[in-house]
Amino acid sequence: MLPMSSFKQIALHANFSSVCLGKQQVLGPVNLTIPTGQWVALVGPNGAGKSTLLRALAGLEAVTGQLELLGKPLQSYSARQRATQIAWLGQNEAYSEEFTAFDTVMLGRLPHQRWLATASSEDHASVKRAMDYTRSWHLRSRRMGALSGGERQRVLLARVFAVEAKVLLMDEPLLNLDPPHQADWLDTVRILSRQGTTIISVLHELTTALQAQSLVVMQAGKIFHQGFCDDRTTRQALIDVFEQRIGLHQVGMHWVALAAGRKS
Repeated sequence: MLPMSSFKQIALHANFSSVCLGKQQVLGPVNLTIPTGQWVALVGPNGAGKSTLLRALAGLEAVTGQLELLGKPLQSYSARQRATQIAWLGQNEAYSEEFTAFDTVMLGRLPHQRWLATASSEDHASVKRAMDYTRSWHLRSRRMGALSGGERQRVLLARVFAVEAKVLLMDEPLLNLDPPHQADWLDTVRILSRQGTTIISVLHELTTALQAQSLVVMQAGKIFHQGFCDDRTTRQALIDVFEQRIGLHQVGMHWVALAAGRKS
């Protein structure tokens, strides 16, 4: 675990004895601290609990324990306050096929608007900026049902960015994106983290995850390791949870994850 004394401000702090789906405990214990302005990638084998942990951090799962957002208990926020401070993108995120891409992204601005108020010039500017991030502005007049999977994903990512929340939680944000648009997402999270936004993303693309500032490595419903990506022990933990079936190789300034194959 990263030392709390090294953080200027805490974006999220979770101390769960358990996280349950129905009556079954699927995670725990969890003690996790995420600083403001950091991009953190959640990684680990299939079934390790990455998506469940992300949902718990968003307040979408039943937990036993404490969850603090920006130094305050999550339950102390009103629904509207929470929606302006933390934004969520899940896998297979719901959308209306009849909505245009522009109207879908504008939904991200609802927490900032008064009841039944029309969108402000600030709302329009936020939507334009978010769609520019994902290079989806040219899709603004098209219905969601007419878009390809990758185009829809870019619009849904723009909806999350349009919230302009302090904390962004994204589960498999690169789903259906081709390499150039994956690079756009990477550029965007770097920009936002420099501006003080905290980004927590579940990623299966380990090479991309290694470009985050830190990793939370999960195994069997528990946090196996948390550390900075430039720390050798973090990279070794990643190799260990995948049972030495991946290798990490430095290429220039970055680390690349490649399959090591099955040992005979």
